[in-house]
Amino acid sequence: MAETVGRRLKRPALFICDIQDKFRPVIWEYDKILLTAKKMLKAASILSIPVYVTTQNRARLGDISSELALDSIVENADKTAFSMWVPSISKHFSSSEPAEIVIIGIESHICVTQTTLDALANGHKVYILADGVSSCNPQEVPIALARLRAEGAVVTTSESFLYELMGDAAIPEFKGIAGLVKETSLDTKDVMSTLLSKI
Repeated sequence: MAETVGRRLKRPALFICDIQDKFRPVIWEYDKILLTAKKMLKAASILSIPVYVTTQNRARLGDISSELALDSIVENADKTAFSMWVPSISKHFSSSEPAEIVIIGIESHICVTQTTLDALANGHKVYILADGVSSCNPQEVPIALARLRAEGAVVTTSESFLYELMGDAAIPEFKGIAGLVKETSLDTKDVMSTLLSKI
């Protein structure tokens, strides 16, 4: 009897933290974060991964970047808290089954850090994409990632996460993800050579 092919990760969720246009002039390599966010949103669409988005004080700092397609999000929450783990989002993770939460966004040492700590404290596995986070000061990024790794988060890259999530080239969505990886390969090389130079 043929074995049924399943994904390696069973309950993935994509968190997009505060990628607002207002931050473009002040965040180190903001446009690189945007490229990874676009790739991850396309991947989420292909793989039917639920997407959770936040803005920080939307009334003052504006909406999420207009370049991001948010047609398949579960929650788009505005917050004043630094952590994304606000009631409108955390309520989706109340079951006993841990989720595999992958986080991209800004700033690595503030909102990404506090979101990670809260998700870990609530029993979930957390992946932080090194090619998808930044801060105003680039020196903050490696310190934040080292701390979060020590706290139990997995620091990885978008491509590594997507292939780990799938686990098997026999799944129906593999072709779509392989095509996306190929389509974004030049952007990914550019993002990696810039952002990961600080790690």
